[in-house]
Amino acid sequence: MTRGRSLSSHARAWVAAAALACAAPLAHANVYALVEEDGTVRFSNTPDDPRYKLFLREPTEHKLKDPAQVRAVRNPGDLRLRAAWGRADPKADVFANPLLADKPYQGEVVQAAKQHQVDPALVHAVIAVESNYNPRALSHKGAVGLMQVMPDTGRRYGVREKELRHPEKNIRAGVRYLADLIELFDGDLKLALAGYNAGENAVLRHGRRIPPFAETQAYVPRVLRFYDSLRVP
Repeated sequence: MTRGRSLSSHARAWVAAAALACAAPLAHANVYALVEEDGTVRFSNTPDDPRYKLFLREPTEHKLKDPAQVRAVRNPGDLRLRAAWGRADPKADVFANPLLADKPYQGEVVQAAKQHQVDPALVHAVIAVESNYNPRALSHKGAVGLMQVMPDTGRRYGVREKELRHPEKNIRAGVRYLADLIELFDGDLKLALAGYNAGENAVLRHGRRIPPFAETQAYVPRVLRFYDSLRVP
């Protein structure tokens, strides 16, 4: 009986630990866990006891690539423009899409899309879902502007928070992040969009799958529906 209660206690401890780890932001190191006899769970990124076991591995091999590395990839633009859900007639010019001619901020979108080789129809789909073309949009989480770029993401690309309120700079940062995500997830737009909404590390923590967050689960198909309605016929 005592042994059975002990195993149950350990099982509950590991379940609680797993829930905690999934809810918490990903640490910048491997995480190790140890369950004491009384069920207490201890975590450490510098294990000092042989009883510690690897609990969560840092996905260092999947971090966002340096832009210089992305430019070195053979024809990364072809990967982005012809990714799953993004295939168009190879003879069509996605940058001269007549369906986008009257869209707000079309000039800024095309400029950024050409620079990072992303289909402008996809950029418009993201803007429509993120802010409905409101450059003053601000989310409760702090995301800013047309593409709802987080300040930390903007800084990653050299754009300060106050600059994210400027449509051109917001689009430039958002498109660059989207392009890096498409590259990171090997052209899978579903995963790239999930990363745009929930963060790339959330997608990686869940085994390179769309995270089980209600917002993200609704966000990805909504953007793709917009994209299907806007891309080159």
